[in-house]
Amino acid sequence: MSVTTPQTQARTESHTPGFLSKRPVWLVGVLATLAGAVVTEAFALVARAAGIPMEAASPGAEEAAEIPVGGFAGGVVFWSVAGIVLAVVLARWAEQPARTFTVTTVVLTALSLAGPALAPHTATSTQIILALTHVVAAAVIIPLVALRLSHVQR
Repeated sequence: MSVTTPQTQARTESHTPGFLSKRPVWLVGVLATLAGAVVTEAFALVARAAGIPMEAASPGAEEAAEIPVGGFAGGVVFWSVAGIVLAVVLARWAEQPARTFTVTTVVLTALSLAGPALAPHTATSTQIILALTHVVAAAVIIPLVALRLSHVQR
């Protein structure tokens, strides 16, 4: 480039939303759920490989039962359906959908930790892994959906 050539690169500093912010809320929820399910199942598989017993009992059960491979991913998908519905509803009617979604889902995640803590006939190491899987799933899913909800246009 010569010294006399003007450098006229007009840069616009406008915010260009990313891939997720342009997609429907329900689709972002589904994609976030799939990512959360994969990461959570991988975490559980590492715990299994480390020798953590994957046997837990529901309240009222006489003994613990084996948590099958894929069980963690299935649980994430099952419970995330409610989260996706919540996100869609908030996107439509909430004043601050991202904030409302984040606060609500963090509180629900905290409440969900009671399940592993109270699981009868379940090893403490398993209870800890179960609680951590709730946190892992939430750490993947909540920020992705909240990011999408932060781009809701009124």
